[in-house]
Amino acid sequence: MSKTVLTVDDSPSIRRMIALTLREAGYDVLEANDGQEGFNLATAQRVDAIITDQNMPNMDGLSMIRALRAHPHGQGVPIVVLSTDSTENLKDQARAAGALGWMVKPFTQDKLLAVVRKVLG
Repeated sequence: MSKTVLTVDDSPSIRRMIALTLREAGYDVLEANDGQEGFNLATAQRVDAIITDQNMPNMDGLSMIRALRAHPHGQGVPIVVLSTDSTENLKDQARAAGALGWMVKPFTQDKLLAVVRKVLG
């Protein structure tokens, strides 16, 4: 059975690159434009992992992570933040909110796959 990864990013090109990379590796992929849409998708159906941007309209990544961790469907789902911002303060906030890891944009496809494989066990 294939694992489902939700990618949340307001950049269509980043979402497409993530989705293409993961689909080629055999994962099912759901895509969301912002944190609110990501939250809605992640609470409406089961996802095995989430990759989210931080800076997005409507709901940012940290707010989405906090909302998911407070929802029964968000418990235990590994969440990785993918952002151009790599300040330690923001990483600390992400960990406190419930993120498992952090990747910096731009990223390589190999790095993305390695992180996804690691968080999915």
